[in-house]
Amino acid sequence: MINIQNIKRKLNSKIIGKNIVFFDEINSTQTKAKELAEKNIENGTIVITENQKNGLGTHGRNWYSEEGKNITFTMIIYPKCSISELNGITKKIATCMTSAIYSACNVITDIKEPNDIMINNKKIGGILTQIITKGEKIRYLLIGIGIDVNGTNFPEELIGIATSLKKEFKKEYQREDILLEFCNLFEKYCREKKII
Repeated sequence: MINIQNIKRKLNSKIIGKNIVFFDEINSTQTKAKELAEKNIENGTIVITENQKNGLGTHGRNWYSEEGKNITFTMIIYPKCSISELNGITKKIATCMTSAIYSACNVITDIKEPNDIMINNKKIGGILTQIITKGEKIRYLLIGIGIDVNGTNFPEELIGIATSLKKEFKKEYQREDILLEFCNLFEKYCREKKII
């Protein structure tokens, strides 16, 4: 079980990840995050689950994640910047995640632009970025991330295409460490760019 209290205790960020909404099981963190964003939940809130039954990927695809083994979450941000200033945000998120994986696990991953995290030409993660606007104003930004950390069972159609850190390196990794590093790195980026 992912240790939420441990994450909160060790976070260096001031906004991102300070509020974590955890579900043992949920259809989609992205859908739930959208509901919560519409109710003006705290900026930087993370919706995370151990078992996402109907995860959303890009282009309307489903995102598969083995129960209790991986990282599946959506972050809610209320940006202070303009829409144009979020150009290329998905790649920046991917860069923060590859850096977080390296810091936490000492593993080098690649980015397949714009939104895939790769190891050995196989996908270990994906990013779904949704900017919700009203006219020219950003209402909120949803950042959905799935990272295959310790999962080893994949549907037949994903074998040879998808992998996990554990499948590639034959060891367990601490999911909390990756999430912690990501939150800290991404908040630093957001502050530098005056997004939050």
